[in-house]
Amino acid sequence: MLILGIGSFLEHDPAAALLADGRVVAAAEEERFSRRKHARRELPVRAAAYCLNEAGVSGADVDLVAVPWSEAAYYRHLWRFVRRTWRTKPSHAVKAVTKARARNVEKRRWVAETLRSVGIDPAGVEIAWVEHHIAHASSAFHLSGFHEAAILTLDGKGEFTATLSARGRPDGRIEVVDEVLNPDSLGLFYATLTQFLGFEAHDGEFKVMGMAAYGDAARAPDLAPLLAIDPATGDYRVNDDLVWVRRAKRYEGRRFSRALVDLLGCPPREGDEIDQPYIHIAAAAQRRLEEAALALLETRLARDLERHGSLCLAGGCALNVRMNQRLLAHPLVRRVFVQPAAHDAGTALGAATAAAVARGERVEPMAHAYLGPAFAPDACRRALEAAGLAFREPPDLVDAVARLLAAGEVVAWFQGRLEWGPRALGARSILAHPGRPGTADRINADVKLRERWRPFCPSVLAERAAEVLGSAHPAPFMTLSFDVPSSWRDRIGETVHVDGTARPQVVDAATSPLYHRLIARFEQLTGLPAVLNTSFNRRGEPVVCTPEDALATFLGSGLRLLAIGPYLVDRRIDGGADAR
Repeated sequence: MLILGIGSFLEHDPAAALLADGRVVAAAEEERFSRRKHARRELPVRAAAYCLNEAGVSGADVDLVAVPWSEAAYYRHLWRFVRRTWRTKPSHAVKAVTKARARNVEKRRWVAETLRSVGIDPAGVEIAWVEHHIAHASSAFHLSGFHEAAILTLDGKGEFTATLSARGRPDGRIEVVDEVLNPDSLGLFYATLTQFLGFEAHDGEFKVMGMAAYGDAARAPDLAPLLAIDPATGDYRVNDDLVWVRRAKRYEGRRFSRALVDLLGCPPREGDEIDQPYIHIAAAAQRRLEEAALALLETRLARDLERHGSLCLAGGCALNVRMNQRLLAHPLVRRVFVQPAAHDAGTALGAATAAAVARGERVEPMAHAYLGPAFAPDACRRALEAAGLAFREPPDLVDAVARLLAAGEVVAWFQGRLEWGPRALGARSILAHPGRPGTADRINADVKLRERWRPFCPSVLAERAAEVLGSAHPAPFMTLSFDVPSSWRDRIGETVHVDGTARPQVVDAATSPLYHRLIARFEQLTGLPAVLNTSFNRRGEPVVCTPEDALATFLGSGLRLLAIGPYLVDRRIDGGADAR
């Protein structure tokens, strides 16, 4: 059966994924094609068209379309949401009721428009409407390879659900244990503090997580009035008098109230340079998120974890690697799988896998995330010639790049299929020596321009990962962090955060042969089985997709070296357009 998953219509992170007889053939986010980060207010038209093209099929060949939205779930939770919000957000409650039909009709219209754009007749194809958080849960459990698992999904909200606790059964069924509805949302709690700390909500949460390592939660105001947690029951409640408030209560047009500013004891942060007291507030926000997740694990999921120890995570909060590390360290947990596109983009894939399982198909585990477009050498050559860049084709590209990295150079690396999810995994990456002091600062100055709070990451050979990371737990997708042993912290210091952790990609020869060979050659030259890896993009832009995207970023930055397909560009030696 050919199943196309499409999701996040006209909201953020629209995406598409294609399953063929239970195997993920392709998956991509719309932002990679439109070149607008998060692709807000866009339909996943180009992403869906890519998926069909990658499989060599047309819209007429699709047997089923899966959508991560359920009108039934909307109405099932509607009155519970109204009761919860009537006092603090009466306008939200009224809109949820009066606009219920219009919202669901609008969703159907967006689906139909997307399908017609890729040659699928909406009236002539079966459409499976999958609950948003069930799609999140399926994207983790059904692709994990686990026989059974406890499942936790945490994000802003789906139809109304913000947190889902569930169990994945051996027969593939996902059985709901508990649901927490918006506005009691850990995603919106964290997003609100992200905005308070001067970053963009639903985009800057990574920055808050990085900032938190510099602070001391004990020096911040108590956040219990903002997020109350009962560790005995696992229940939590977000104070929606403070966060994501209705328009009349907002502080200077932001999504939080004056009461939150008073609670935190300082004005909202502005600019990149201010530290105090904001690093402590970030630390407190991070700790509170972790405490809520642990409380849910210990109450909702403990009995299942005692039996099998397998945990699956999805939802936007599951991209918080420090939270994931805390969960992995819990005595009840032996193994964790995090969907690499844990945010809303991943629901397109999860809707497809949920629909496949519901129809009796077996979904193959997710061995890698290289599910986007690839480009032949001829396409790379044409782009280079069109850009007026001189280039050469080394007899051994891997050896040439490894030697450059060993000498301290920074190399942009464009190879193979584009990664699925927000992390660059050695297909669209910027690479460097992980042990050369000042390398991270140089990359920031030349191209990334990112806040100093955000660390760079190591890509580590699978054969050496247990030694370098102090853990043999699988980590192929940069969705977990680990405490780096002291013997390695200086050796790969440019990829170790201030708290001694690293967010690694463990690279296996079977799933990433070229990249593995590059790191192995780098180890031969330096003794280090890891390279610094950061995404190939500039601040505020999506990761590059096409050769043209790569060259636009290359020429618009201070990067000097680019390995694109079999070709190597050195702007200092070879010259070319805008040579430096």
